[in-house]
Amino acid sequence: MTTSAGAIDVDALVAIDVHTHAEVSAAAHGSLSPELLGASAEYFGAHDHRQPTIPEMAAYYRERRMAAVVFTVDAEHADVLIPFASVDPWKGRAGVREARRLVEDHGVRGFKFHPSLQGFAPNDPMAYPLYEAIEELGVPALFHTGQTGIGAGVPGGGGIRLKYSNPMLIDDVAVDFPDLRIILAHPSFPWQDEALAVATHKPSVYIDLSGWSPKYFPPQLVRYANTLLKDKVLFGSDYPVITPDRWLADFAKLEIKPEVRPKILKDNAAALLGLAEARS
Repeated sequence: MTTSAGAIDVDALVAIDVHTHAEVSAAAHGSLSPELLGASAEYFGAHDHRQPTIPEMAAYYRERRMAAVVFTVDAEHADVLIPFASVDPWKGRAGVREARRLVEDHGVRGFKFHPSLQGFAPNDPMAYPLYEAIEELGVPALFHTGQTGIGAGVPGGGGIRLKYSNPMLIDDVAVDFPDLRIILAHPSFPWQDEALAVATHKPSVYIDLSGWSPKYFPPQLVRYANTLLKDKVLFGSDYPVITPDRWLADFAKLEIKPEVRPKILKDNAAALLGLAEARS
């Protein structure tokens, strides 16, 4: 799946998964506490999934002729993994410097935010210097939206506040940073209509379909994916809690127009991530 320059060969891919987690880093460190990780597994009914390492993820997606956006920093598997990093906006100017270093020195291709887990409202001006840097760097910002399995069932939800993941808070970000490409992650329960409104109204806002089996997608999400948002909806699995195999099997049964299906599975992501331009 590599070109002569070692980049991703988009033509050889069957799909681009824009939402995966390397829950074990190259240094074998987990990303969540056992309590929160257990709550997430309970929520998704994924008790038997093993946390993959980065090389295991790369091999997994190569076998399936897919590329994957992975939420950790990785530069060793550039033929298949597209690294997104996470920077805590509470770091202020130090976070801005870190974001620039990650893109300029380590090849990071985007940033992932989890407002509920990180404890901030996306439209808090505290985060704006970081967004400004990301916009200048020309890479996308992905925001978790809707309910989260992390902390579900734990007393007090593990301190995680769902209100921060309302996509309407990200509408302000899209207004104030019109050139920042934004991905709203997941069907945004209980704010699906809000997410559709933001993505329809703001040219730079996209939606990924990760975290849910397609058979559970709300009808309005399927309708918009087939019509107004056909160029702005992206395949994402949320691997390893949901595998691309399961997601794609259920997606095949969904009433998606034949001409829209390849857009969702690959073409929209290739354009958004700059992969289409890279091969021309």
